[in-house]
Amino acid sequence: MRTYAKWMGVALALLWSVPAWAVVQEQEVPYKDGDTGLAGYLVWDDAFSGKRPGVLVVHEWWGLNSYAKSRARQLARMGYIAFAADMYGEGHVTEHAKEAKGWMQQVTANVEGWRRRADLALEQLKAAPQVDTTRLAAVGYCFGGGTVMQMAYGGSDLLGVASFHGPLPPAEKKDYAKIKAKIFVAHGDADTFVPLERLEAFRIGLNEAGADWQLLRYGGAVHSFTNPAADGSWMPTVKYDAKADHRSWAAFTHFLDELFWP
Repeated sequence: MRTYAKWMGVALALLWSVPAWAVVQEQEVPYKDGDTGLAGYLVWDDAFSGKRPGVLVVHEWWGLNSYAKSRARQLARMGYIAFAADMYGEGHVTEHAKEAKGWMQQVTANVEGWRRRADLALEQLKAAPQVDTTRLAAVGYCFGGGTVMQMAYGGSDLLGVASFHGPLPPAEKKDYAKIKAKIFVAHGDADTFVPLERLEAFRIGLNEAGADWQLLRYGGAVHSFTNPAADGSWMPTVKYDAKADHRSWAAFTHFLDELFWP
């Protein structure tokens, strides 16, 4: 993959100047949406030098938990600067579906407010001194997938967005002209959370908008197929699928290559 090879080449060329203790670094970043205190995580690998593309990571409906942070670390090891957004508020993390659903509904009830909060997280990423602000993308999981689609629909300053097992909200006609970001979608073909009617409306909306989009469907995969913690214990239709996870991540890294190294 070109991204990995490119950044590894840079790292080797600069090896003489890289400290032996170079590791993935994390910094908690407090910020606010009105009176709501938020706390995201900026993640980078100090083995890499110079300005780099930035990737915003948006969590599932559980809140900013260890899974979202692990994806940010994964991106950092590839040479990107990652920012794991906080969409609910500092400390709002749960393992209870009812609580998660309530928090998600509070955010999604007001689409403009939903987009604003996501854009506030993007501003934190842009403010990082290591970030090349001309090369930005966003990736989201489940609720986060819906969030990054709303960012695309709202015209956020992104080259591309990626949704993994997201709710696939269709674009509204009033937003068609705002869609500039390239769109990548990884979807479980057996995901019962997304009715076929919505999937079709999603596809039609993007076509009518003239968007640059791709949608990959993974046979047999259900909701949350990328999350190893999804074991089907609270709902059998929410389960990890290693094959779909690995295939979709490989496709996503190629998508990032296309965005950042055309």
